[in-house]
Amino acid sequence: MVRLDRLVNVLGGYGLRLLRCPVPRSTELRSVVLHEQTAGRTVVGDVLLAIGAGSVAEAVAWASDARAAVVLVRDDTAPAAAASPEPEPAGDDQPVAVVLVEPAVAWSEVAAVVYGLVLEGRETESGRGPTDLFALADSLADAVGGAVTIEDRLSRVLAYSSLQQHADRARAETILGRQAPEPLRALFAARGVSTHLDSSDEPLFVPADADHGLTGRMVVAVRAGRELLGSVWVACPQPLDGARRRALADGARTVALHLLRSRASADLERQVETDLVMQLLEGTADAATVASRLGLPQGPMHVIASRAHTAEQERHAALLLSFDRATTGFGWSRPGRSAVAGNTLYTVLPGDDVSAARAWIASLHAALPTHVTLMAGISAPAVLDDLPAARQEADECLALHETRQASSVPPAYEESWDDILFQRLRTAARSGRAPARGPVTELRRHDTEHGTQYVATLRAWLQAQGDPVEAGRQLGVHENTIRYRLRKMTELTALDLHDGNKRLAMMIEVAALDNSPTATRPSSARPGHA
Repeated sequence: MVRLDRLVNVLGGYGLRLLRCPVPRSTELRSVVLHEQTAGRTVVGDVLLAIGAGSVAEAVAWASDARAAVVLVRDDTAPAAAASPEPEPAGDDQPVAVVLVEPAVAWSEVAAVVYGLVLEGRETESGRGPTDLFALADSLADAVGGAVTIEDRLSRVLAYSSLQQHADRARAETILGRQAPEPLRALFAARGVSTHLDSSDEPLFVPADADHGLTGRMVVAVRAGRELLGSVWVACPQPLDGARRRALADGARTVALHLLRSRASADLERQVETDLVMQLLEGTADAATVASRLGLPQGPMHVIASRAHTAEQERHAALLLSFDRATTGFGWSRPGRSAVAGNTLYTVLPGDDVSAARAWIASLHAALPTHVTLMAGISAPAVLDDLPAARQEADECLALHETRQASSVPPAYEESWDDILFQRLRTAARSGRAPARGPVTELRRHDTEHGTQYVATLRAWLQAQGDPVEAGRQLGVHENTIRYRLRKMTELTALDLHDGNKRLAMMIEVAALDNSPTATRPSSARPGHA
């Protein structure tokens, strides 16, 4: 159900202000009314649009009569209405929340938003669409005489009928997976279904295919203007004709209206959610209240930073697609709250288990088309006040993932802080803050001019804590080769391997100037060759 808190949050984006709220913000809202009487009785409802009220006090009196929990009123008498004392509830003991409508906001705009949220936004908090879309699927199934599935333009299941007439294995797999399986989508594409839906509003029959568990389908596009919103599928062994075909076409137009209203409601929620999430990630003095408005529990949280792109570098399209997936949830629940900032999707995910964060990323990736690549980074667990620092950790882990294979495990800060430190050092080195002279610089110059591997040898020796056997194993050479190279290095430069501080400084410089935090690849040189 729509709650008062959500209504207030969304209306705030349109310039409306909450003047007073003596009722719980968790109050459920189910109806919207105007101030009027029918047959001598006042029309009652949860939200009252006090159009024509002369003052806040009069609007509150109307709301009391209508037994409303919240009243929306325009107070044109004083610009500083919000600073005036709270109005008394006109002698009625029922508390009423008051929302002020700015003079610049038209009542028609307010009414559209409120009606959309309260009457047509009775969806889950993830904004998946009105629950009566399932009732529409049932009604349509009765009219056409076959099981109905309503899908969006990406073949995700939005609703399905309880009627199972002519249902088959393909329908069961589609509903269980919340999306048509990839082989089934490929079959439909091969038979020209996608092309037909893009260009025609006429129903199309798809013949049976036993290999895919398909007994036959009738499909029609759901369109608003020229935009394809989705499709309606009917399980049927033969093409529909006559009244049943007309019922399918008419039903598709009704579905289009539902999807448009659902989209408007979901977009409003996403806007509010984005603003609140960014407040947490940028730092706010009232983080606890913001987290409560987002429905986030108290306790540790991960910040996940992710970027999606395709081979065609359609970064903006892929980013928006991943944001859509993240905010519509997986299955019937959505544990995190997300926002887009720049070219990055940020998600605040409750819990301190890094495996759960990686599972969330895997679920997001699985919900995207197969040609979309997703890179991500995971912060260390953080409490509310530390989320800005956790955002930076997630950004750095994301940057680390982007230097690796896309198929690699998304880095988590508590596991990868050393690699991130090396990454910071390399960034500093590239900005010109590395030493211009010194043992490592001179050895690197010698390697470049003479094709030697002195820096790689020094690095392996330092990592092996002075063990030439282990260093040789890392480089694929004999331990005597390591000893020989070390002697040659001491002849070329002032290489003091006995001073602990100098060894530490050399390790840092090697890490900062190398392109990889891992050891160099083994050499093909023979033992004893320098």
